[in-house]
Amino acid sequence: MLLEWLILSFYLAGILALSVYGFHRYMMVYLYRRYVRRDPPRPAPYDDWPTVTIQLPLYNEQHVVVRLLDAVCSMDYPRDRVEIQILDDSTDETTQVIQRLLPRYRAMGWTIHHIHRQNRSGYKAGALANGLKQARGELIAIFDADFVPRPDFLKCIVPYFKDPKLGMVQVRWDYLNRSYSLLTRIEAMMLDGHFVVEHAARFHSGRFFNFNGTGGVWRKKAILDAGGWQHDTLTEDLDLSYRAQLKGWQFIYIKDRVVWSELPVEMAAFKQQQFRWAKGSMQTARKLLGTILRSPISGWQKLEAFYHLTANICYPLMLWVGILLGPAIWARYRLGLYQFLWLDIPIFCLATISVTSFYILSQKENPNGFQEWYHWLWMVPMLMAIGIGLSISNTRAVWEGLTGVKTPFMRTPKYGIDRRRSRNWVTSRYRLKQLTLPLLELAMAGLFAAVIYSCIETGLWYSVPFVGLFLIGFGYTGWVTLWQGWLLPLAWRRTQVETVVRESS
Repeated sequence: MLLEWLILSFYLAGILALSVYGFHRYMMVYLYRRYVRRDPPRPAPYDDWPTVTIQLPLYNEQHVVVRLLDAVCSMDYPRDRVEIQILDDSTDETTQVIQRLLPRYRAMGWTIHHIHRQNRSGYKAGALANGLKQARGELIAIFDADFVPRPDFLKCIVPYFKDPKLGMVQVRWDYLNRSYSLLTRIEAMMLDGHFVVEHAARFHSGRFFNFNGTGGVWRKKAILDAGGWQHDTLTEDLDLSYRAQLKGWQFIYIKDRVVWSELPVEMAAFKQQQFRWAKGSMQTARKLLGTILRSPISGWQKLEAFYHLTANICYPLMLWVGILLGPAIWARYRLGLYQFLWLDIPIFCLATISVTSFYILSQKENPNGFQEWYHWLWMVPMLMAIGIGLSISNTRAVWEGLTGVKTPFMRTPKYGIDRRRSRNWVTSRYRLKQLTLPLLELAMAGLFAAVIYSCIETGLWYSVPFVGLFLIGFGYTGWVTLWQGWLLPLAWRRTQVETVVRESS
């Protein structure tokens, strides 16, 4: 009986730890409901507009660079007050594409500097820091390669900087390819939770929130005062945001103003992006959490900063609970079914319901979100399942972030996909392949299939839905990664060959 009790004790410890972070979802919903009403009113336009430097950090982006430059060079802002820096670290044809485009944009009256580094020292943070040394603008707008700002972006955002204490303005992201596939729908919902609910709740309730690396405008003085761009974490934007706010700079979040972007369509790219964000946030927590807790800010701000920077600990906790799930069900069966049903209450209340309420709110408050209840009915469980499926990769990210393991900055490939059902990414050189990780995920799916079979055999039907989330999550992430990386390109080439043969006959 001792073994059964030990298994249940370790399992319960993981559940209780997850419940602490599940409670944070409730707290975000509460803060949103209590504080968020409308965006701060936009000040009157400037009589004499300040100079803005637009920084465009690029690395091998030949599929999207034209779209980006077209959007930036459509800005409705005095052209003599705009400086565009193309921070190009590319090692492929992207550099040649940019050089061919420059005469056209310069003929339109834009001041554009093409800054091409031969080495990627510091990666994106290094490119931004290098550009900042040469920037003549007092304000710095930053757009990643997959973003498409609207023409009125600067005229809507710049007036807020009449407040000399304002250091940064971040706007909400929305997505050109939200409905491209099941994966992009889930990604959009995940990010809506962050941008629609979390950012707004933190800003309006006086807590710290962060610049997201793109789709925002900084005051140059605030960047320099906070210590500048530093590349000792993979989330240089999160790191700088906390350092600037600790220095007393104020941030504004504009929920109802959007900047369009492109979501990863590959599961491998999505995993790589999530890995980078998870590892970077833990690196930032390791770097700054002690400073934050010792600072003179309020207790509520410190508590939210702790939750914010350590949120990715949920991934190793989910993996811990998942590994112990089968043994815990066996232990319950050995000790008696009904006396341990109470162990499922924190799972249901502080995990399932908290996540459901959080993401449903994000869709209801987003005019471009999934509004109908029948979308939520299946998409929220699928979102939870895919979150579980990421737990192997992101557990490694958390471990590396906490232990100081250094890895290079891995870009997320972009393919210029919007609402069209484009498949150009299938044969792109940027396409990612993974083998070991998806095979491990499929092995985990097989393990949970065996657990479900055991539950059915022993009559423990109440455990099947929860175990099913683990089965679907690991099965989906593993299979889609293998299909997109290895099998789909083969099928695509075969279809193309058959088409050529049919047309020539």
